[in-house]
Amino acid sequence: MNLFKEAIIAKNQLQGVVSPTPLTENTNISAEFDATILLKREDLHIVRSYKIRGAYNKISSLSASEKQQGIVCASAGNHAQGVAYSCNLLQIKGKIYMPKTTPKQKIKQVQLFGKSFVEIELIGDTFDDAYAKAVTDAKENNKIFIHPFDDLKVIAGQATVGLEILESYHKPIDYVFVPIGGGGLAAGLATIFKKLSPTTKIIGVEPEGAPTMKTAIAVGKNTPLETIDKFVDGAAVKQVGNLTFEICRHLLDDIILVPEGKVCTTILRLYNEEAMVVEPAGALTISALDFYKEKIKGKTVVCIVSGSNNDIERTAEIKERSLLYEGLMHYFIIQFPQRPGSLKEFVNEILGPDDDITYFQFTKKNNRESAPVVVGLELKNKNDIQAIKTKMIERGFQYNYINEKQDLFNQLIG
Repeated sequence: MNLFKEAIIAKNQLQGVVSPTPLTENTNISAEFDATILLKREDLHIVRSYKIRGAYNKISSLSASEKQQGIVCASAGNHAQGVAYSCNLLQIKGKIYMPKTTPKQKIKQVQLFGKSFVEIELIGDTFDDAYAKAVTDAKENNKIFIHPFDDLKVIAGQATVGLEILESYHKPIDYVFVPIGGGGLAAGLATIFKKLSPTTKIIGVEPEGAPTMKTAIAVGKNTPLETIDKFVDGAAVKQVGNLTFEICRHLLDDIILVPEGKVCTTILRLYNEEAMVVEPAGALTISALDFYKEKIKGKTVVCIVSGSNNDIERTAEIKERSLLYEGLMHYFIIQFPQRPGSLKEFVNEILGPDDDITYFQFTKKNNRESAPVVVGLELKNKNDIQAIKTKMIERGFQYNYINEKQDLFNQLIG
């Protein structure tokens, strides 16, 4: 397998179809980390993610008879859009399987790009559910399966990101941070840099709730995870590819796991400060900089911003996860004393002037002396929470702090 040679072929294949994306320095982030932070804006493709590269490269390389058979794929959203766009452009019939949990915005975009050439079917809760169905369909109906990451042509298409970076930036690059889902982008990019810029360290980034590649490399075998957090949908798979695993285990210099809440903080920050709309997977690499801040000081760093297919309906969840991670949102089950003015006392004597009640829900009255209430508090300063807990104890408000009790939190708050 000569992936580097395939990447050169892919670069030529994509000309006139995929426009090169900008590589620009972000002055705010650079100042924060005392480094040169360059953002590779793969979110600016027509399909809003780098996935168009691999999808088009693979589909356009099919023979005439294979194209006539039609294609099938599975995707959490971005690969589907790349496939749909390619099907419409090449006038090939395609069927796309997506998890039922896929954001509505991504589903709508897939149909928009594919038009009459694609059919969408929602199945299961994860990418792996959709993948199993797509593979079965391909076998039973003699269609060509377009893998989202574990295919030489797909990986070669993603590798063109690395070629573009090195063509547009001629100074030494110390680090590249690349998001990892199935591993196609990481495998392709690492191959290019190890060939053309071997001193550059390639740092993979995965969501903390789906450490698939890091786990596989640690155990020395491409092992599937039993459960994953699906929030970072563009990078949450239970098992990486066999090809991508073999490449990444040899070429990646490190893999960082980023908490989902940290990703949410980055999404909000990029929107508020930079007017950038990124999806969770697109925020992974910038989120990882905090965990490497001492190593990257004074260095030149590239962060791959992989996609911007975010659903506005997720904004409330993104804000909530961010506040929880930052220590600014806290949930309690509080036993309110059944005496006149107890709620007023709680607000005036226990909460500070900048604290806000964002959730208040009676459960049921247990006895005549107290009644349990689920209360959500949003703070301006995370250090204020200890004072609130102390005041509740002093004034006889018994409580159960549920932020750290995940099962109870999910049951009561969701």
